Formats: sequence, C-alpha cells, structure tokens
Amino acid sequence: MSDMLVKLYAIEYACSEVKLSASGITVKKACIIDKNIILDFVKTNFSDETGWINECEYALFNNPISCYIATKDKKIIGFACYDATAKGFFGPMGVIEEFRKKGIGKELLLKSLLSMKENGYAYAIIGWPTKNAADFYKKLVNAKIIEDSPPNKSIYRNSISQE
Repeated sequence: MSDMLVKLYAIEYACSEVKLSASGITVKKACIIDKNIILDFVKTNFSDETGWINECEYALFNNPISCYIATKDKKIIGFACYDATAKGFFGPMGVIEEFRKKGIGKELLLKSLLSMKENGYAYAIIGWPTKNAADFYKKLVNAKIIEDSPPNKSIYRNSISQE
C-alpha cells in the first residue's frame, strides 16, 4: 500500500464524545504515567505490527504527547498516534476487535488530526495503511493515495525491513 494524504483544513471535526460517553467509553490524550499499560496494550493486541510499539512509545515521549487512547472501565480499547514515524504523519492506530465499528476509531482519528491542525499542519500523511484502513480513511477524511510511495520509496525506506 502507498501513503495517503489528508487535507486537515477540509475536515469537519464533529466528534462523537457524547455518544461514546453514554456507552462508558472515553477518548483522551494519553498520560505518560500510563506508558507501560499503553505499550503492553499495543504489544498484546497488535503483535503482528512490530513497529507500532516503537512508534507509540515515541509518541508518548513527544512534547506535547501525540497519542490518544480510548478506554472503557479503566481498560484501554484503542489508541492512535501522530508525529511518531515522522513529523506530519498520522498513525499507527488500532482498536480491539470487539469494539470496532462503534465510532471509536473515527474519534481517535479525528482527535489526532485536529491536534495536528492545531499544531499548524495543513496536511497529514497516513503512513502505509492496509487496504481496509485505506478505505476507512477515504470515507472519513477524504484521504488520497500518494502515488509511487510504497514503503521502499517512503519514510520507511530506512527501516531494516526495507533493506
């Protein structure tokens, strides 16, 4: 898959906090004191995505923190990061299976993109999404494929996996 581009100034940032809150779900900025809990969540639930734990850890050490989490009953059910892979990049993001298709991923995405816009970005790059994720981003934020940007021709080209 190729990277995607999002026009941050063209997004409607209608959040669904009230709807999620009625279900006992909170989406909020991560707190560094929860670092180990957050990283354990990513490692346990998204073990196939080997780089995600590193990107999430980096986002937790950004100032300000560039990671959002979704919680229910004091347990993490989803997360999203930005400015982790590189400045201006959104991702990684993940919601555990049983909580998908409830608006949590949308809320994590919109809060992250709004933070990026508030930090002065006009555009965000979504790095190397899967096909299913690409359809999600196209639908929600009108993300466009950046032609000729596979991992070996993008920011990821310096990773060991692309040697």
